[in-house]
Amino acid sequence: MEDQKNSGGNSANDKNADPSPSGRNQANGNAAESTGRASFSLVMKLNLHTILYTFGVLLTVNIVLCLAVMSLTLWKAEDRTAALMEEFSPRDTTVMEFRFVPADPDSAGIRLLNEVNRFTPLSNYQVTRWIWFDTTTKHPLKTLKYRMVFEQEKTAVIYPIGMILADYLRLLYALLILEALILLTGIAKGRREIRRILRPLLVMTKQAQNLSASAAGDLQANEMKRLRELAGTISNIDATKLDKRLSVDGTQNELKDLANAINSMLNRIDEAYRSQVRFVSDASHELRTPISVIQGYANLLDRWGKNDQATLQEAIDAIKSEAESMKDLIEQLLFLARGDNETLHLDLEVFNCSEMIEEIFKETQLIDTLHTFRMKNDTLAFVNADRQLLKQAMRILIENSIKYTPANGEIVVSIADDLDLIRISVQDNGIGIDPENLPYIFDRFYRSDESRARKTGGSGLGLAIMKWIIDRHGGTIEVISRKDIGTRTTILLPKVTLQDSFEQTP
Repeated sequence: MEDQKNSGGNSANDKNADPSPSGRNQANGNAAESTGRASFSLVMKLNLHTILYTFGVLLTVNIVLCLAVMSLTLWKAEDRTAALMEEFSPRDTTVMEFRFVPADPDSAGIRLLNEVNRFTPLSNYQVTRWIWFDTTTKHPLKTLKYRMVFEQEKTAVIYPIGMILADYLRLLYALLILEALILLTGIAKGRREIRRILRPLLVMTKQAQNLSASAAGDLQANEMKRLRELAGTISNIDATKLDKRLSVDGTQNELKDLANAINSMLNRIDEAYRSQVRFVSDASHELRTPISVIQGYANLLDRWGKNDQATLQEAIDAIKSEAESMKDLIEQLLFLARGDNETLHLDLEVFNCSEMIEEIFKETQLIDTLHTFRMKNDTLAFVNADRQLLKQAMRILIENSIKYTPANGEIVVSIADDLDLIRISVQDNGIGIDPENLPYIFDRFYRSDESRARKTGGSGLGLAIMKWIIDRHGGTIEVISRKDIGTRTTILLPKVTLQDSFEQTP
């Protein structure tokens, strides 16, 4: 009876598997369509997950920054108003940007909560606050006014915060444009990178499904089931299950090799995805730090800076400084994103880089008087390079030596001719680099000494940008460093002979 049942089961399988050429072509078509859907779904899931995460981080930064700027502007307005009210009691007059008018009981606009009064510079007065703007104009933000109504004094003070915020709005527009470019380049780069990584996996999956369709009549039922399990496992992999792998136990050698190849591909996909997520996480961490500083100074104003002009000015300077740091960080991220996306093109020309380096050397001497600088140059160093990018790379290298060299230390810049190469070296007697940290100094956001990097203002992107520039010029970088002794970094670029320079000059 059991043999009859098995025979019947095999017969059913044989009926379901059409061994004819037309049946195989139809099965191959269905397999290709299924594989295409699975590949597209996986690409969309991986890319969408990263894009949403990046968008959420940027949106949070923008909201916090707007709230901080708005709060600081209102605080500054109330602080000045408190000073004017203590000095004299103006009526129907204008002092600086402040206009004093009789209180109107029917004030228009949005009324702010009275509970905030005890935390403001006007806590000694009974004040109601209103925000009003004209919605009929093309630019309602410029008409935005802050109205402070003093109940007992029967006086209202009107402050035009719209004109103040309009200046910050330009910075916000620039920030939004940079963030949009980051998202767009991230979308394009992420899709291409994921498709490139998945392409071999797609080919292998098609081959496996074609094998399944063409050999259905010859394979045993358990192997057919195994093939379907492999396809199902691949289809179920998404951004949250990249650590999932195919089981290779109990399979034939052909399927075992295929499963091992797929697992190897999944390992590379997982590593690339984790690297991308880690990069976004590091970028969000760097953007959160300036926000924390802004929030800290806002708390400082709340506790001690209500009537202290020095504290108020310190907070404004710190917020401006952190906003500039955020702008520099975003510009560096945009530079690397354009480089990764291959949209940053080199403007090559033949020139003597010795003159350019001497120019940077003199500029550095004028700016930095705390270190001793020496220049060694006894050769003409013609290169075919992008002048501005190469200048940026040299400035990054010299500034990095300055950051990690104590005051009164010595920094030596040298240029030498080495056969068909130009050797540009920057040597210092600074703190040096630990041997275990040396292989990672060109990684993005990597810092061997986090606390010192924060004090010196480093973002962890400078050396990564420098390496990208040198790599694009066909050069290499050598680094020799000893802890507490110093570091020598050498850039090697292909040399252009004097004859070649004349031939390439139009």
